[in-house]
Parts: sequence; C-alpha cells; structure tokens
Amino acid sequence: MARNGYKVFDSDMHIMEPADLWQRFIVPEYRSQAPRGVTSENIRDLRLHLPGTPEPASIRNQGRNYERNQKLYADHAKRGWSARVQLEAMEAEGLDAAVMFPSRGLNALTKPDLDPGLANAIARAYNDWLYELCQEAPDRMYGAGMISVYDIGHAVEEAHRVVEELGFKAVFARANMVNGKPWHDPYYTPLWNALEKLNLPLGLHEATASLSRQTGELFDPAFGLRRIYSQPVEQMLAMGSFIGGGVFARHPKLRVAFLEANCSWVPWLVWRMDESWELEGDVYMKDLDRMPSDYFRKHCLVSVEPDEYPVRHMLEDFGSDQLVYSTDYPHGDSRYPKATDSFLKLPIPDADKRKILWDNCAAFYGITETTEVLAK
Repeated sequence: MARNGYKVFDSDMHIMEPADLWQRFIVPEYRSQAPRGVTSENIRDLRLHLPGTPEPASIRNQGRNYERNQKLYADHAKRGWSARVQLEAMEAEGLDAAVMFPSRGLNALTKPDLDPGLANAIARAYNDWLYELCQEAPDRMYGAGMISVYDIGHAVEEAHRVVEELGFKAVFARANMVNGKPWHDPYYTPLWNALEKLNLPLGLHEATASLSRQTGELFDPAFGLRRIYSQPVEQMLAMGSFIGGGVFARHPKLRVAFLEANCSWVPWLVWRMDESWELEGDVYMKDLDRMPSDYFRKHCLVSVEPDEYPVRHMLEDFGSDQLVYSTDYPHGDSRYPKATDSFLKLPIPDADKRKILWDNCAAFYGITETTEVLAK
C-alpha cells in the first residue's frame, strides 16, 4: 500500500483498550486491584480508574470537536475497537505499517505511590493483550511494550520479555516523572543498559492527564488549555534530562523518540541547551563532551503532526532525519481519516516527506534496513 506514491509508517498509532482488559489479562494475584476503564456516553472515554483512588473526574468537553468525534468513531466503538477496526483505520489512512500505543493505558502507571508489583502486573497484562491484537496483521501492526519504572528490575525484565517472547519493536513510558526520579537519575542505568544490549528503542509518550504532577494541571479544569501545555512542556523537560543530564553521553547506543508533542519547539530548546553548554557546561553538564545538538542528532526522533505547518523551522535547523509521522488515531485531536492527506499538503520537499513518512520510522523501529539515519 502507498498513499500518493509514498510508503507510510505511523510511529504512534493508538488503540482503544476494552474497559475490562486488566480484569481479563492480569494475573489472579492482582485482579482485585486491577484498573478498569471508565465508560460513559463518550464513546472515546479514555479515563481509567484504579481501585483505592477517587473516581476520575468527568470531562465536560462536549463542544464541536466532541460532536465530530462521536459521529466519526460511532461505528468503531460499536464494533468494539477490534483488531479488524484498527486495520481498517490503517487502510483509510494509507498506512503500510504502524506501531501501537495505548489510550486508556497511558494513565495506568501514573500514580506516584503505586505498588511496584501491581504496576508490573498492569504492564504485563496490557502487553499480553496487545500481542493478541497485533496478530490481526503481524507484518503491519507492531507493539510498543508498556514498562513499569516503579521497580527498575521489573522494567528490565519486561523489556526483555516483550522483545524475546512477544516480538515488539519498542518499549514506552510516560514522559512525566511518576516515581520522583528524573530520567538522568542513576536509578535508571540498568534499564538504559538493557535497551542498548537489546538494541531496543524507547518511545517517550505524554498525555493530557496524569495522576502525577504535570505542567498542564495549572490550567485545570480548562482541558483545552491543559492540552496545549501538557505534552510539549513535559517532553521538553524529558529531553533536557536525557541530553543535558548526560544519559546519552553515558549510553551511546540509546535511542529515544519524543512522541505526541509536536516538533516545532525543538529548534529553540536545543539552541537554548547549546547556549547553556557553552556558558556553563563545564560545571553543570560535565558528562557531555560535545554540544547538546550533537546528541540530539545522534539519539533522538520527534514526531510531527499531520498539519504542523511550523515544521519548516525544524527542517531549516536540523533537516528531516530526526522526524517521524503520526496520525494519533483515534484521539480527540487526530485528523483521521485525512491525517496522511493533510501531511502531504505541507509545503516541504518530497524527499523529506519520504524520509518522514517511512525511512526514519522504519529504521528507528528496526523494521527495514533501507535507511540508516540513526547510525551516523
């Protein structure tokens, strides 16, 4: 399949998990504590309830976008957001391949004091369910495994399992801190070592809500304002931790994608990091032996939104090697079913479109050897 002559790889396509996923897939020991998806008249209700916590607040977000999505996804919801529905959505967008990320599951591991055993069981249950979903088209639908960072040993074990037993192409975590430890803390070293050994990329993903402290909560209950800031600002902080905190300097084979947060902020942020390194890096970034922008080029990818016109600034400063494409199906701000068509209308060169739509993403996830963009 190709769209207008372009092969298309979605770096961050979402699934809609059934509300009772964890009740069905979690090990019996933790079944009574398993999270349950909240259901309501909103057919795309992404809320998740953990026993022992307050019921998630209702989001009274029923304006024009809500009505649009209620109509657009009515049939998908009626058919249970099944694997067949997922594949049909890929066909509608012209996707040759996609890596699957959660919807409800994005909030499953954000409670600051979550029991490590329960957190690991939640991750394993989700991964087992996702493996079954992807069997609808295993040569096109790929999994990104959920890992729990509440016990770094669990994270390492699950990273091995999702690759060696389930055949997943990446692992993911939320960008915001859920355990009080920034990403450059030595606590995570065993995980970074494991990902390097496995040649397994990490997808850092953010969402608009979290049970942990998040920048966007300043604007509650204005969900629309919270959405503006939550994803990009949390990803900025995470990128600073990985680059300025020396994670990449200490782990030269580690690869990270910063997803669902736009990309147009990157030129300013990386320029700002370079400036700080030149002024004070000898004191505060002692692990770095080169400019932060060099680490960004070697280790990082960032997703571009289908209609992100300011991407031109990213292309001017860094070219297209660090960019991947995402439809964000079926989330509220997705341009589905015209996301790919919207991207193709962006005023950027055809050669860049080809790299963004396929080559960069395929190389990052290890699907093809056609382009070695991250092995410079």
